Amino acid sequence: MKSSSHTLERIAESKLPTPFAEFRVTVFRAVDGKEHVVVALGELAGEPPLVRIHSECLTGDALFSLRCDCGAQLRSALQKIAGEGRGAVLYLRQEGRGIGLGNKIRAYELQDHGADTVEANHQLGFPADAREYGLAVELLRQLGLCHIRLMTNNPRKLDALKKDGIEIVERVPIESGRNPHNEKYLDAKAAKLGHLFTPH
Repeated sequence: MKSSSHTLERIAESKLPTPFAEFRVTVFRAVDGKEHVVVALGELAGEPPLVRIHSECLTGDALFSLRCDCGAQLRSALQKIAGEGRGAVLYLRQEGRGIGLGNKIRAYELQDHGADTVEANHQLGFPADAREYGLAVELLRQLGLCHIRLMTNNPRKLDALKKDGIEIVERVPIESGRNPHNEKYLDAKAAKLGHLFTPH
């Protein structure tokens, strides 16, 4: 059951029935103890599959927060994969664009007082986006994937994967969940982080 590489150990796998399809869920443990998840459907070998690299967002994914579009993007990704019958979501444990849950809520408080999402991170002493994608690359390699169709709006994610040898044969936009509570957040991501959103 267990397989290991330089930084990840595969520790568990099971069926995962969802409202969209019955996926299989696999847990990998990194050397820092964090457990990352792959939710996959169908046979991934062959034509480049649809893939979403999704960073953990407790508030959006589990608590239905409208301050971001994370939960909506996760649901949309699972639905798209279910519709195609194959693909994978890589769920990385890097909450709050890499700054952690507590600091993310501190950033929210700064946003309550007028800062945008990038300004709030900077005021706390963090970069606008502290996420790393080396683990995603290693997960893809463990899955035998070097050519993928990536669901993302984030050019930094595209660049990071390409630099590590992953060929993105298609960027699939994933836009969902815009609402009055997150418009400023999404606009800041587009203006300051270069996210590729359709103009509104």
